[in-house]
Amino acid sequence: MDAIRIRGARTHNLKNVSLDLPRHKLVVVTGLSGSGKSSLAFDTLYAEGQRRYVESLSAYARQFLQLMDKPDVDLIEGLSPAISIEQKAAGHNPRSTVGTITEIHDYLRLLYARVGTPYCPDHGLPLQAQSVSQMVDAVLSWVPETRLAVLAPIARGKKGSFEDECASLQAQGYVRLRVDGQMMEIDGMAPLKKTEKHDIDVVIDRLRIKPESKQRLAESFETALQLADGRALALDMDGGREQVFSSRYACPVCSHSLPELEPRLFSFNNPMGACPSCDGIGQVGFFDPKRVVAFPELSLAAGAIRGWDRRNAFTHSLLTSLAAHYEFDIEAPFEELPEALREKVLYGSGEEEISFLYLNEKGRSTVKRHTFEGVIPNLERRWRETDSATVREELGKYRNIKTCPDCAGSRLRPEARNVLIGQDPRGGERHGQAIYEVEAMPLSTCLSWFRELSLTGAKQEIAQRIVREIEARLSFLNNVGLNYLSLDRSADTISGGEAQRIRLASQIGSGLTGVMYVLDEPSIGLHQRDNDRLIGTLQHLRDLGNSVIVVEHDEDMIRMADWVVDMGPGAGEHGGEVVAQGDPEAVQRDPASLTGQYLSGARAIAIPARRPVDDELPWLVLSGASGNNLKNVDLRIPSGRLVCVTGVSGSGKSTLVNDTLAVAVSRQLHHAQSEPAPYVSMQGLENFDKIISVDQSPIGRTPRSNPATYTGLFTPIRELFAGVPEARTRGYDPGRFSFNVKGGRCEACQGDGVVKVEMHFLPDMYVPCDVCHGKRYNRETLEIRYRGRNISEVLDLTVEQALEYFESVPAIARKLHTLIDVGLSYIRLGQSATTLSGGEAQRVKLSQELSRRSTGRTLYILDEPTTGLHFRDIELLLQVLNQLVDSGNTVLIIEHNLDVIKTADWVVDMGPEGGDGGGRVVAQGTPEDVAATEASHTGQYLGKLLRRAPDQQPALSTRKG
Repeated sequence: MDAIRIRGARTHNLKNVSLDLPRHKLVVVTGLSGSGKSSLAFDTLYAEGQRRYVESLSAYARQFLQLMDKPDVDLIEGLSPAISIEQKAAGHNPRSTVGTITEIHDYLRLLYARVGTPYCPDHGLPLQAQSVSQMVDAVLSWVPETRLAVLAPIARGKKGSFEDECASLQAQGYVRLRVDGQMMEIDGMAPLKKTEKHDIDVVIDRLRIKPESKQRLAESFETALQLADGRALALDMDGGREQVFSSRYACPVCSHSLPELEPRLFSFNNPMGACPSCDGIGQVGFFDPKRVVAFPELSLAAGAIRGWDRRNAFTHSLLTSLAAHYEFDIEAPFEELPEALREKVLYGSGEEEISFLYLNEKGRSTVKRHTFEGVIPNLERRWRETDSATVREELGKYRNIKTCPDCAGSRLRPEARNVLIGQDPRGGERHGQAIYEVEAMPLSTCLSWFRELSLTGAKQEIAQRIVREIEARLSFLNNVGLNYLSLDRSADTISGGEAQRIRLASQIGSGLTGVMYVLDEPSIGLHQRDNDRLIGTLQHLRDLGNSVIVVEHDEDMIRMADWVVDMGPGAGEHGGEVVAQGDPEAVQRDPASLTGQYLSGARAIAIPARRPVDDELPWLVLSGASGNNLKNVDLRIPSGRLVCVTGVSGSGKSTLVNDTLAVAVSRQLHHAQSEPAPYVSMQGLENFDKIISVDQSPIGRTPRSNPATYTGLFTPIRELFAGVPEARTRGYDPGRFSFNVKGGRCEACQGDGVVKVEMHFLPDMYVPCDVCHGKRYNRETLEIRYRGRNISEVLDLTVEQALEYFESVPAIARKLHTLIDVGLSYIRLGQSATTLSGGEAQRVKLSQELSRRSTGRTLYILDEPTTGLHFRDIELLLQVLNQLVDSGNTVLIIEHNLDVIKTADWVVDMGPEGGDGGGRVVAQGTPEDVAATEASHTGQYLGKLLRRAPDQQPALSTRKG
């Protein structure tokens, strides 16, 4: 069968859709936001493909897999097993990195365990094999007559009951073992729990250290080495000192030894490899002096340190005595005190004793001499000793995180950090790179390093297959535009678009054929230059013999597709139909297709008249930004203009705008606690009174959060219902109409509307509640009606329907208007926040901010607001943003979409490349200025668009009036 046949699809808003999609082709599904693209691609095709595959497995296997709901469709034929790659963030686990997600970290661990050369952490010399005579000499250098045990370490951190091993050892004549640090005789040993990890050492010999024991020691060590595969352990039974010996690795100077190199030594998620100080996180929490001294301009008495001012008699009396001893004024501003005195207050008096005056309950004073603990050691002690979550939460306000000082952020213990591979151009005794150094390289540099890696002899043969796998995976990551990331980059700092492309690279690496891949906007967060490589990657996936179905709005992606399906004609209730389908040229010619009109040039986003940008304007200037890869960047933003920051992926846009500018402005305007990335100075902030940063993080993490609750719509709606005469008669307040608290909600399902039923080897089912039938409220609450509808029916309205219903209520209508302005007319008021895409969540936040009264002096920062938007939706969004600017506000956008860039008043282009090759301002000025800059990658693509623009008929201007 050469086509996927769909008949009668009615999932969500699909209206009995029937169509044939060619197999083994690149198919793009496009259309307005809310037109039914995801309903067709994900909730129908992927859901059915995945469901059929899982149902073919045994009942035992099915209990470990999530079974999808059967979509509402009459017939689907020609389906392959389906794999979905969505634009979800990579997760919030601090232990997860790009290396662990792509499994390259596992290959690296194996490589370092097999061909790495261990070095001594202190002397930088390669660890060499120790002979038995060296082991004997090392032990004989201990204090004579010390009681010594020679042990053979046969198990380290291994699960099992070890019954067979113990029986075998007993048969060989061994009597004692040391199990998990405890000496015991094999005869009387209790059975070991096989589910727990154990360390087991065989006691080979026990003796006192004497010069004449040399031969006995040599024989004991030989036996231990034979029994424990080249390892032996000397235990000082008097002092508890241990020394590990290896016939393989040891420092010739200090006899520093390593156990056998194995992959888990290089894992920061395993106790054997993780840095003991930070447990493999790479960061440690600490009490930050900047947070502890919240108001350095105040005096200690007036509250420079919260909780230590004159309102707290005990701590204030301590500081008063301290001031008397060191002769400083407790009423002087803290920041004006000498550095040495500030250190004494924060970190204590050390060994120096001070006379402290204490008052008892009767008002009598006593003097005691002791050292001063210091404010920060006091906080650290309270943090360690408390079991109270409330106290920890309060103390947590003063804590910050910093790079672990012991492992320098590498997450690994010293033994793992000192195993090297390859040649190091730095020379000296150490040759090569450690695993953490390789993982810190940008992926493009990392790939080059592996391609140039040359090993000799057996090492080359062992490494060959492992390196081939690593190179293949790194190539795919580079090809999808992620060359600026590094393998040690934490997963919680990766955007949804980057996470999706990492998954895409992993899929290509798997080399599957005959699969149906369904992707959700893989071009998100990609510059036009990187987009070309992404399209090539998708075509490669298709050429392997797979069907690739992509939900996408990118013009280049649509033009390069084999088949295009245009959904519409509107959003929500007005969508759900196939408006046009065929190859890109056929869709372009179809007069019914809105997408086709934009592709053909019949419609276009107009280039508006530019607002003037000159030196007369007030400017916001951020100087000397140097966070991450930024190279001392100066950012100039004209006030009251639409400003666009662009650049290739990884060029430093987010670091400059989100991590530096947004945080620095928030700290100065709103006294936020967050620390900005390093910068030198900022001028021009007097022209702003607030900053609003709108990102793509979810508006809520639970199904109870929805657009109505987030935007504040639900409060006036509940007040409206509470004001109905029947509700007043019954004494119902607005809380009665909340599904989050007892009173009006259905208690059988606690206001969820559904009840979870565990089905074991079938998927958990969420069935409508038998009591409220999915309405979330109890019968008495649902009897209250406003204009013919109860509260449950109102939550089920789309934004568009709700506006018609609440038109006479200004407080509600204004918020609904802004939701429609940002292109969300199709979402339902009570729709679960977890079902909204990143782009939709961002626009819900934007609408909430738009519905507030504008001061005309606000700085708005938006991170890729066009995510998930069709050409037509982008036009509407630009209208909204231009209204904000026309009111005097400044709008700063991080964006790759050329239609947005061309309409901006001022463009700042970062680059020239990603990662280390970026971090500079390549061009800034009007879009025409940037287009004329040869060094700008953005300028090259922008120039083509601007030259094409005059031939097109604009759909409408993006500015009103």
